[in-house]
Amino acid sequence: MNASVGPAPAPSLGRRLVRPVAALAAVAVPTLYVAGVDPNQPGHYPTCPFLQATGWWCPGCGGLRAVHAMSHGQLTTAGHDNVLVLALAVLAGLYWVMWFWAALTNTAPPKLRTSGRQWAALLLVLLAFTVFRNLPPGAGFAPPGA
Repeated sequence: MNASVGPAPAPSLGRRLVRPVAALAAVAVPTLYVAGVDPNQPGHYPTCPFLQATGWWCPGCGGLRAVHAMSHGQLTTAGHDNVLVLALAVLAGLYWVMWFWAALTNTAPPKLRTSGRQWAALLLVLLAFTVFRNLPPGAGFAPPGA
């Protein structure tokens, strides 16, 4: 007997929302911790190993301070602490909203595709940012206490 099988039923809304909501929780929990435990107060977080070894601010230095400032609505301070972390947070937030919307509407989620050239460009931006923030003209991009 040849039974015709139709398309599989669409997953329920709850099943579609599990991944974006779990991702949000995975980011929200540590963010809430950083919001409550001020990285500007010494003794709460370890020193950056790159900073300790070289005396230079790495691309991530000031990232916890930026997250703390963002969680308190201080976007200017966050940008001063680490503009790359602020930009990444905005991009990640936009991507998450598109992902959540796709889950709500049962459409395909956005795809992130990066080429070798894009990775190389990102690496160059990180390197340029690291060098610039450690030179006198880029002092405004160094975290507080520099």
